Amino acid sequence: MRANFRLQRLFIDQPLLKGQAVDLDREQANYLLNVLRLKDESQLLVFNGKDGEWLANLKQEGRKKAHLLLQEQTRPQPSTSELLVLFAPIKVGRLEYMVQKMVEMGAGIIQPVFTDHTQLHKINEKRLAANILEAAEQCGVLSIPELKTPLKLSDVLSQWDATRQLIFCDEGTETNNPIAELNAQTADKFALLIGPEGGFSSAEREKLQSLSFVTPIPLGPRILRADTALVASMAVLQATIGDWE
Repeated sequence: MRANFRLQRLFIDQPLLKGQAVDLDREQANYLLNVLRLKDESQLLVFNGKDGEWLANLKQEGRKKAHLLLQEQTRPQPSTSELLVLFAPIKVGRLEYMVQKMVEMGAGIIQPVFTDHTQLHKINEKRLAANILEAAEQCGVLSIPELKTPLKLSDVLSQWDATRQLIFCDEGTETNNPIAELNAQTADKFALLIGPEGGFSSAEREKLQSLSFVTPIPLGPRILRADTALVASMAVLQATIGDWE
């Protein structure tokens, strides 16, 4: 069932049940009443990442206080995506863009990794989590991707579940077309690895290429920025072995 984009959507970190009154915190009430200027009895959609999407009526209790009354479920909760996306953090503005696109394009788990050429070594995890929720609200996503604590790439690889195939975007591959490699995959679970702006080091590429659970793919004849590479690789992966089939 497609999302309804005519109504405002709001993430609520509470259980959602028919007829339930949901209290809004001060920030949420202010956003709805004073930023969006919604009126008493306005309708909106709410979700919590677990109980599907619900139609709710806004009940105003003052200029800065309100609650919601849940009416009916508009969309059931979908199954959670198993797609794991690993990425090397880049500059803050483009980093937030990358995380938003991961949510929009179906990531289930988001794992920041530090590589030899990673430029950003400190991440505001609270801000990234807020970006994830904001993207879900805007794009009709009901399953909230899990944001993992940043780790060194070497540590992630050392504890890897070998039943999950890791698709590695390698600018050094000899071909330009990733389709054949992706169509040949037989695993049930996948992960995607996007490198930093400076690319992977020779040692990292050698290590990745030596692992049986890693499949290198090209992304065409052009050099792509990390954020562009993310969108391109997720699109081609979803179209071949993902949920666009």
